[in-house]
Amino acid sequence: MSLPPEKASELKQLIHQQLSKMDVHGRIREILAETIREELAPDQQQLSTDDLIKALRRRGIIDDVMKELNFVTDSVDQELPSSPKQPVCFTDKQSTLLKKTNIDPTRRYLYLQVLGGKAFLEHLQEPEPLPGQVCSTFTLCLHFRNQRFRSKPVPCACEPDFHDGFLLEVHRESLGDGTRMADSTTMLSISDPIHMVLIKTDIFGETTLVASYFLEWRSVLGSENGVTNLTVELMGVGTESKVAVGILNIKLEMYPALNQTLSQEVVNTQLALERQKTAEKERLFLVYAKQWWREYLQIRPSHSSRLVKIFAQDENGINRPVCSYVKPLRAGRLLDTPRQAARFVNVLGYERAPVIGGGGKQEQWCTLLAFLCRNKGDCEDHANLLCSLLLGYGLEAFVCVGTKAKGVPHAWVMTCGTDGTITFWESLTGHRYIHKSTNPDESPVAEQPKPLYPYRTIGCVFNHQMFLGNCQPSDSVEICIFDLNDESKWKPMSEEAIKSVCAPGATTSLPPFPPLCASTIDASVTSNEIEMQLRLLVSEHRKDLGLTTVWEDQLSYLLSPALASYEFERTTSISAGNEEFQDAIRRAVPDGHTFKGFPIHFVYRNARRAFATCLRSPFCEEIICCRGDQVRLAVRVRVFTYPESACAVWIMFACKYRSVL
Repeated sequence: MSLPPEKASELKQLIHQQLSKMDVHGRIREILAETIREELAPDQQQLSTDDLIKALRRRGIIDDVMKELNFVTDSVDQELPSSPKQPVCFTDKQSTLLKKTNIDPTRRYLYLQVLGGKAFLEHLQEPEPLPGQVCSTFTLCLHFRNQRFRSKPVPCACEPDFHDGFLLEVHRESLGDGTRMADSTTMLSISDPIHMVLIKTDIFGETTLVASYFLEWRSVLGSENGVTNLTVELMGVGTESKVAVGILNIKLEMYPALNQTLSQEVVNTQLALERQKTAEKERLFLVYAKQWWREYLQIRPSHSSRLVKIFAQDENGINRPVCSYVKPLRAGRLLDTPRQAARFVNVLGYERAPVIGGGGKQEQWCTLLAFLCRNKGDCEDHANLLCSLLLGYGLEAFVCVGTKAKGVPHAWVMTCGTDGTITFWESLTGHRYIHKSTNPDESPVAEQPKPLYPYRTIGCVFNHQMFLGNCQPSDSVEICIFDLNDESKWKPMSEEAIKSVCAPGATTSLPPFPPLCASTIDASVTSNEIEMQLRLLVSEHRKDLGLTTVWEDQLSYLLSPALASYEFERTTSISAGNEEFQDAIRRAVPDGHTFKGFPIHFVYRNARRAFATCLRSPFCEEIICCRGDQVRLAVRVRVFTYPESACAVWIMFACKYRSVL
């Protein structure tokens, strides 16, 4: 194992200090003189190194040195090579003994420990899980200044056994301060909270958002020794945002320790001033929004029924300007193209916000971290994320709010090309549609382009800088003109007003966007696991029908190119490789035999659930329950992974058999 030069010199220094402390050099000189005097023959002029080492070992010097050096291997984990800036997450067996981790000594860190939870009363009757038993789990996700962390899953209980530590780097990213260690005053000006999201995962792998909390960490700057303990009460989400779901015990500690701590009064004054400033900005924006809305209604009374969405409630029931849900988001090297980004957003699960009882749709626009950690959300969550990614790719993108067929409220994304081309992006399917406006004044005889998109009306469009209300005589998408610079067709809000509450760092109440995380799913292993489970389910199903099952591995393998081609087409809208697949199948199916195949696509990895869905299709059931002479069955699964452990799962069932008339 090679050491970096600075580590090697540090090790040499330590050994030298230890040898000096034990006066080893003096003892070696004594033994050397004694050995020369006693053992060196008169005709021998020099003493070899081996002779000296033997003499030192014989007199116990080497053993003494090794005992003093005390090499410890139990409590120190081997360091993994990584960048000093890489987020580090580790767990302590004892809160006093830190495991070794990769820390940049020139940076300031906040060590956040979660020391258990209590009062999760919904799980009061939860039985103690047996060893090896699959049970529902809690996972805590954190985001702080472009760093993301995830705790180990712990079984759901009234007092969940959270014992995790997270090392958060605290530094300034501007004004040339990025390389300097942050002092107390600098850190006091960093208003970003620690966003904590609690996710529950049931035994089937389904996720539920339990709580979303913004932790104000700067109280540690005014505490003695830079250590403080907090009790955090987590509130529910959506309709339960006023109901407590549980309590977390948290310990905050600064590393290295602060040379100078601030007085608690200074910290409290700073936080109060920030809250006051934020409240004033939000009040002024609300006054402006009311004035804008009055002017919009004065254009024509029918505008009151249009879907012009200025504010939306987040998961905590807080009203935020819709422009704050969108920001340019760069995916690094995780996504290469805008269309691939659209595919990624499409494979995140769709789920409407849960509502207790009837009475229509519950509105809930999730913050990005809550959406990504849960891996599913409503159409607005998908549209906000897709718009943010497209803005990151340098496109002029907007979220559109309007309706689909039967007046169902919906959100989608629109991009405006430099040549005036308007493209609609459906975030739930990944489909793209070119918008061609219909002229209502044209003669009925004239042929009009028939729209392929599912959208009926549009009330407003917005992104991180602009908000525009549709003030055309009709809000029908079909005849809408998307010249956003024409104020007679689109009434804009003041960009300065939007910037005052939606720009990064404008208010402390807005959470910064987290970075996307690479997938942790091994596509090959997961594909094999699902395929084996499906083979077993098919065999059991046929056995119940009194049928035998013979699998043909070669035929299964030949289905792979088709599945790859289907995913490529979903990502790029280009079909490729179909000719080779068809040619291979023709060669694999003998004369007089019939081949049938059924591809299907899922965004989850539950094999039993996928099989139940497949059986509901008469075409698939016909293949799985195939009867005939020389029946050979095949199944192929291909998992395509995307960021945030989202995945597209393609399954193809196939059979070949001798046709008997």
